[in-house]
Amino acid sequence: MADDLERPAEPAHEESEQHLPAPSILPFAFAGGVALILIGLIINWWLAVAGGVLALLFGFAWIRAVTRDVRAAPEPEPAPEPEPVSELAVEEEGPEEPERYPRSVFLELSTLGVGAAIGALVTVPALGFMIAPAFVDQGDEDVDLGPLENFPEQQYVIAQFNSKKGEPLDVGRRAAFIRNNGQLNGVPSFTVISNRCAHVGCPTQPQGLPGDIKQITTDAGPVAITPVASVSGFQCPCHGGAYDAEGNRVAGPPVRALDRYEFMIREGRLVLGTRYSVGKVEGTGANAKIYSYKRFDPGQHVDGPEQILWPLPPYEGGG
Repeated sequence: MADDLERPAEPAHEESEQHLPAPSILPFAFAGGVALILIGLIINWWLAVAGGVLALLFGFAWIRAVTRDVRAAPEPEPAPEPEPVSELAVEEEGPEEPERYPRSVFLELSTLGVGAAIGALVTVPALGFMIAPAFVDQGDEDVDLGPLENFPEQQYVIAQFNSKKGEPLDVGRRAAFIRNNGQLNGVPSFTVISNRCAHVGCPTQPQGLPGDIKQITTDAGPVAITPVASVSGFQCPCHGGAYDAEGNRVAGPPVRALDRYEFMIREGRLVLGTRYSVGKVEGTGANAKIYSYKRFDPGQHVDGPEQILWPLPPYEGGG
């Protein structure tokens, strides 16, 4: 019977080996490290450092996993049995062919290299524009505010001045509240408070009666001095921030006290130096104890548990 005839066995088809990389979470971990770097640049430098370490570790592990087949030593092949060689005919052996890599490995490595170059070209300039302005030309210049006679003892004055020489008045104009505290152990003492609110930087105003404006000219440019009588504190007109006469926050959204300026006495003239941030002030006048920090931007905490959410400021100065 035809049904009883044995059918010829079909030749077995050998499955072609596919050199595909095994599933891995290393690319996602590397991307997470890069994302942590970008977040850390905004929130906290320590997060950026941690993200950089993770990106390096997982990136290195990813590269090793991708190139494992390339780096693996080839399996030794069994040596063929030597064939008898005739004395009459001796074939000369040709040079050995160099080791070749599969095309798929070459394309994979080329794709990774081109992707890394494109990522660097896109990311590095963006990071430079985001980070560089915080480090370039951020220092304060010394500002000459004129003779000490312009600052009567135990009275606040508003001093308006240019923060940098050569800047237009509508760009570089700044203001500070200055009180001459008299002598402390034979040394002049001044309270010099910045008018920038510690919330978002709006100009605060003193709570007192202003007097006549006095215009003087110094090496730093024009300076306007306005005496203010009976100052009980300072008020921000933007969002209701309130401060006492020493600059401590007493109400509203500000996160700390008003910033202050360092000062120097040069040849009988008051000179402002670097601005720094203040957490709080205990005491008054020449006997005040100032909890000072490097200069932070408005809205940033300088003390308490919230300070860990902000990066260290790149500005110079502070106490």
